[in-house]
Amino acid sequence: MPGGNSRHTLVMDPYPIYAASGHGCIVRDVEGQERIDFVNNYTSLILGHSHPAVTEAVARVIGSGTAFSLPTETDIRLAELLVERIPYIDQVRFANSGSEGVLLAIRAARAATGRSKIAKFEGCYHGIYDYAQASDSSRPKNWGESERPATTLEPSMAKSLETEVVTLPLNDIEVCNALIDEHRDDLAAVLMDPLPAALGLIPPRADFVAAIRAKTRESGALLIADEVLSFRIDYRGACHRFGIEPDLVSLGKIIGGGFPVGAVAGKADVMKVFDHRDGELVHHGGTYNGNPVTMVAGYETMKRLTPEVFAEFDRLGDRVRDGLQQVLRRHGIEAVATGRGSLFAVVPGNEPPKDFRAVFTARSAAPRIQKIAREMLNRGMLMGARGLFGALSTPMGDAEIDRFLEAADGAAAYVLAE
Repeated sequence: MPGGNSRHTLVMDPYPIYAASGHGCIVRDVEGQERIDFVNNYTSLILGHSHPAVTEAVARVIGSGTAFSLPTETDIRLAELLVERIPYIDQVRFANSGSEGVLLAIRAARAATGRSKIAKFEGCYHGIYDYAQASDSSRPKNWGESERPATTLEPSMAKSLETEVVTLPLNDIEVCNALIDEHRDDLAAVLMDPLPAALGLIPPRADFVAAIRAKTRESGALLIADEVLSFRIDYRGACHRFGIEPDLVSLGKIIGGGFPVGAVAGKADVMKVFDHRDGELVHHGGTYNGNPVTMVAGYETMKRLTPEVFAEFDRLGDRVRDGLQQVLRRHGIEAVATGRGSLFAVVPGNEPPKDFRAVFTARSAAPRIQKIAREMLNRGMLMGARGLFGALSTPMGDAEIDRFLEAADGAAAYVLAE
């Protein structure tokens, strides 16, 4: 494997920790060391590892067939659960990754509007589809003027994306309205994450979201919500929590119960572009779409996520956020703990940054926070490549939060003493 991996988020210098097993909120590595998992496969394992009910249901399915060239009832059950739970959707189609869910939403928007361009917010990550990934690698040397952010590309991307993707600055209503107006005849959709991880889990301002929603309706563009990661913050989804009414939503991660999954969902008048009876405006195939293993695991997971579970996530998440901020400030580090519900992050500074450029600048000036997250690995906490960023799972309680905050306190003292 080039670089020794198939996933860049696993990279760790000089080499990564290799997992051997996981149960509940504990991961054991190949050397026998156990850590509390605050990454949860980058937020996808909301019930933790190897949940007994999920593994039992999956075992039953594996014994009777893992994939068929015929439909099964399993995807119908999960689709019905999601439609009942999410107030802004009527229909769902399943895929195999969040990236596919975003790709399908963009293609549906193009088919529904007859337009080709999309707009997205600077620095936000939406998977590896070219149109969605453009501008997630913006840096000071290439990001252009704040009134007209450049659409930055990786070398592997087609240069034509510079004109086909419109890059918007988060929380700047005036500039966004002007750019949407400039491209209104060609703009199929605006792609928005209600709680963007790449921006430190800072939600867009409520007045900004309302303005973007009004502008997309006035211009005839659709609003796509990428909830692949942020869906886990509320029983009915992140958009419901923040009062957003999207036309389409992309899902993934927790709805697969620990197995590869993606989905696009929305109102019936938009989702009809996938209906073969209406001319199949968007062709959608996939060998493992809606496979019984993923669908059963997802259904068993989602039905256990009750409003009471989310209320407990809110309580524990507030403990983590408040505790992290207190720990860091006690050590003289100015930082803001961000996130909602079961998601948390830390952004350097005295107040939440307003956009990607402010987040990037703050992080670049405060490398100690990244070092603290790395040191926490040595103190029994599994953290990922994003620094002090994490996700809770249902096996966690106050005892795990106490241990996490103690580890953060010790790690901060160690890093500052270097």
